[in-house]
Amino acid sequence: MKKAFRAIHLWLSVPLGLVIAVVCFSGAMLVFEQEIVSVTHRSLLFVDDAPGRPLPLGELMARAGQSLPHGAKATGITVSQDPRRAYRVNLSKPRGAAIIIDQYTGRVRGIYERPAFFRAMFGLHRWLLDSPRSRGSMSWGKAVVGVSVIMFVLALVSGAAAWWPRRGQSLSRALTVTARHGRHRLWHSLHCAGGMYAVVLLLAMSLTGLTWSFGWYNAAFYKLFGAVNAGRGGNGHGGTEQKDSQGYASWQAALNGAKAACPSFRQITVGHGTLKVSSARYGNTRATDSYTFCPSTGRLLKAKLYADAARQNKIRGWIYSVHVGSFGGLATRLLWFVAALLGTALPLTGYYLWYKRTRRRRQAKQT
Repeated sequence: MKKAFRAIHLWLSVPLGLVIAVVCFSGAMLVFEQEIVSVTHRSLLFVDDAPGRPLPLGELMARAGQSLPHGAKATGITVSQDPRRAYRVNLSKPRGAAIIIDQYTGRVRGIYERPAFFRAMFGLHRWLLDSPRSRGSMSWGKAVVGVSVIMFVLALVSGAAAWWPRRGQSLSRALTVTARHGRHRLWHSLHCAGGMYAVVLLLAMSLTGLTWSFGWYNAAFYKLFGAVNAGRGGNGHGGTEQKDSQGYASWQAALNGAKAACPSFRQITVGHGTLKVSSARYGNTRATDSYTFCPSTGRLLKAKLYADAARQNKIRGWIYSVHVGSFGGLATRLLWFVAALLGTALPLTGYYLWYKRTRRRRQAKQT
């Protein structure tokens, strides 16, 4: 039986192993993107000091409006609990871009766009740089990644079955990575033992990641948890676009109301008549409470709390949190980072072992 599992593991891994290595490596590079960006772009994203009360949001939005890129609109403003982090005026395009403004002086510090390195890593991770033409559509890169991940799941399961020690063999020895007996032994133990250390985490990443690859898988995944995915709503910035720049005066009152309602907030994004509060630091880290507010007074009108959200909305956030390992804070993200690097090494060490084994067999036939 083990021989059959080894054969399955080999022929599932060989065709698309390099794709898996790229997907795992690029995923590892994205784990600490926010922390890295906070260091490399600190002069842009953080103010020099926090001298007192920030300026009203209406005034900040008016000043940011003078620096809008051509064709872009302001969709909202994001306020962090950290008083030293500058406010972000979110833009309609390019995706994820924002005007960074000093909330204490009103000085526009610049425009933030996702660094090219992380854009490339994200594109490799999701589509092998072959981005779909529209959201939800398919591309060859997206299809290759999806098929590769399915094969990776089967390879992980068959590899674990083939590896499992026979009766009487030491489990602790099988789980030891050693370099005492040469390079070949190191690669072999790294492939086998390292794979077993990471197999559960790699399966969690793979099974959640597939929800972004195939619609049929996405529907089946949600159905498994008793929910129906109704699609993603919103633009990700917590606000809707508005044709004019009226109504900013009420935003400060809405922000004050949200801070009073959610004093432990992580960040608040105020948009045109809408407001989103993110508080979760563990569990579903994408959990948000949504509010609507009166455009003239800023009084909060209606709340859609995460606790009362539909099951599919909660599952969507959990899929992301499990996929990136953010549900347990820094500890789980470190584990996910290491597991993703091990996932990168598995195909590479596997190719090496396969090459050495094939070479030995050819030499044996020649003698």
